[in-house]
Amino acid sequence: MSEQMDSFIDKLKYHNSGLFSETLFPETSFNQTLGTWWKHLVAGAVAGAVSRTWTAPLDRLKIYVQVNAIKQRVDLLGSWKVMVKEGGYISLWRGNGINVVKIAPETGIKFLAYDQYKKFFSDSHTKLDIHQRFAAGSLAGVTAQTIVYPMEVLKTRLALGNTGQYKGINDCMRTIIKNEGFAGLYRGYLPNLLGIIPYAGIELTVYESTKKAYCQKYGQEPNDPGMFIHLSCGTISSTCGQLGSYPLALIRTKMQAHAVITDRPQVSMIQHIITIMREEGLRGLYRGFTPNCMKVVPAVSISFVVYEQMRNLLGLTCN
Repeated sequence: MSEQMDSFIDKLKYHNSGLFSETLFPETSFNQTLGTWWKHLVAGAVAGAVSRTWTAPLDRLKIYVQVNAIKQRVDLLGSWKVMVKEGGYISLWRGNGINVVKIAPETGIKFLAYDQYKKFFSDSHTKLDIHQRFAAGSLAGVTAQTIVYPMEVLKTRLALGNTGQYKGINDCMRTIIKNEGFAGLYRGYLPNLLGIIPYAGIELTVYESTKKAYCQKYGQEPNDPGMFIHLSCGTISSTCGQLGSYPLALIRTKMQAHAVITDRPQVSMIQHIITIMREEGLRGLYRGFTPNCMKVVPAVSISFVVYEQMRNLLGLTCN
C-alpha cells in the first residue's frame, strides 16, 4: 500500500512539473499537449475573471460614454452620475456576470491558442521572430473572439439596459434572438474581427518582447522576473494594443447597441464611421478612450500578473 501511494505521489509530482503525460505516454506528443492544455485554460480563466471584476465599473462607464454621451450631452463625470442615479452603485457592475462568464474561457482560450500557434510557427527550439509572435497573437485573438463573441453582445446589451429591463442573461439572449434572430448575437463581428487582429498581435507581442528583453539585459529568470515587471510589461502592451484598435472597438459597440438606442434599421460598419466623422470628427472615433485606458491598463496588468502566477503554480514554463 505504501509503495502504491509513493508511486501515486511521484506521478503527481511529474504532472505538476509538466512531465506527467510525457512520462506515462512518451510515444505520443499529443498526450504531452493534453497534459498541459487544461493548465493554460485554468490560468487564463482565473486571470481574466479577477481582472474584469475589479475593473467592471470602468468597463460599463466606457460603454455608456461610447453610446450615450453625445445624445445625452454629458461628459465622463456626468455619465458616471447618470448610471449611479438610475440604478445605484450596484448597477456599476451590471453585465459583469456575463463578462466573467465570457472572459474566463476567452482569456484561457487566447493564451492556450497563443502557445499552440507559437509551436506551429516554430520548427525548432530557436526563438520566434517578432512577426511570428505577432501572427500567433493575432490568430489567438481571432480564435478566442470567434468562440465567445455572442457573450460580448450580451454584455453590451446588459450594460446599457435599464434596471429591470432584462431578468438575466438567458432573458437577454432570448430577447435578442426573438427580435433580431441569431444574427443579432454576432452584431458588430466584422469590426471586432478587424480590431482584434492588431490588438491581440500587438498586445501579446509587446508583452513577451519587453519581458524577454528586460530579462536578457538584467539576467533575470524569464519564468518569474518579478511582479513589477509583469505589471509594467502588461501596461505597455495593453496601451499599445488599444491605440491601434480602439476605433474599431467603438464601431463594434455601436453596432451591438444599435437596437437598444434607436428604432432605425441596422447600418453597416462604413456607415457608422461616416456618421461619426460627420457629426464628431476624428475625435469621435476615440470617444470613451479615457475610461477605456483607465480600465484596460489595470485590467490587463492584473490579468498578466495573475496568469504568470498561475503558470508557476501549475508548473508551466515559458516557451
